[in-house]
Amino acid sequence: MGFNHIFLFSGLALGAMSVYLFCSIIFSKKNDAESLAWAEGNEPAPSKMPLIQASRPLVHNLTLKHVSNVKSPKYRKSIENKLITSGLNKELNIDEFIGLQILWGLMFPIFFIIMNFALQLDYPYWISLVIAGFGLYFPHLYCNSHKKRRQGTITAELPFFIDLMALSTEAGLDFFGAIQKITEKAKNSPLADELLVVQKDIKLGSSRNEALTGLMDRLDVDEITSVCTMIIDSDETGASIAKTLKAKSEQMRYERFARAEKEGAKASQKMLIPMIALILPAVMLTIFAPVGLSFFYGGG
Repeated sequence: MGFNHIFLFSGLALGAMSVYLFCSIIFSKKNDAESLAWAEGNEPAPSKMPLIQASRPLVHNLTLKHVSNVKSPKYRKSIENKLITSGLNKELNIDEFIGLQILWGLMFPIFFIIMNFALQLDYPYWISLVIAGFGLYFPHLYCNSHKKRRQGTITAELPFFIDLMALSTEAGLDFFGAIQKITEKAKNSPLADELLVVQKDIKLGSSRNEALTGLMDRLDVDEITSVCTMIIDSDETGASIAKTLKAKSEQMRYERFARAEKEGAKASQKMLIPMIALILPAVMLTIFAPVGLSFFYGGG
């Protein structure tokens, strides 16, 4: 038996073992709170991303034990801020985030290299670098895309929420009562969920300014920062919150109209590209094709 056969059978044995281990982890019944627990003991919410949800058992069984080696406080703080601002802090924690990076950015490329060598698949090894790059950046990409969608939803909802708060405070409710009225009516809204957190913070003893500062840090949206800053300034100066919110509501309506006009102007400019690249050649071909044909065929 030659070395080629030895390598082949060794690769098949390693492949069979890896498939067995993979299936045993995926279909393991250890899905209780202990096997999928957070560092502080709370079970995480299921991920909306199927790839992350499918990778979670592998992360908890294979990579979480190595996450403690990543000790950079600056990097862990940046991940924490990214999870909070994207609204994924209930779905992922810092250790799971780094565990996903280790799984997709380190273990899968090594597994690909071993299988490529053992089974003599003859795939180029630079594919492992592509897998590693994707694996390392994939959690960041997921957070960034989720943050962008979330911020877009909050920006679209904010003028309506500000109008309701202005009407509620003009009707005689205080700031806390206005927030409570809005959160009771709004459903499936990320902004309403964050206002619930503000409400809970105030109930637990935080001042209004501290609760609003926490809201600004969690959302990282310029419009939210502007509104919260105006409310904090009105508290310090003693100005009426109802008038402040009403003025801000009118300003946001004007800014939204100006932003819509700006996007419309950009859209008209972007339409020139397909017109020049596609429509203009078709028009030129329709006009000059008969002339060209008559020139080549002598008008026959």
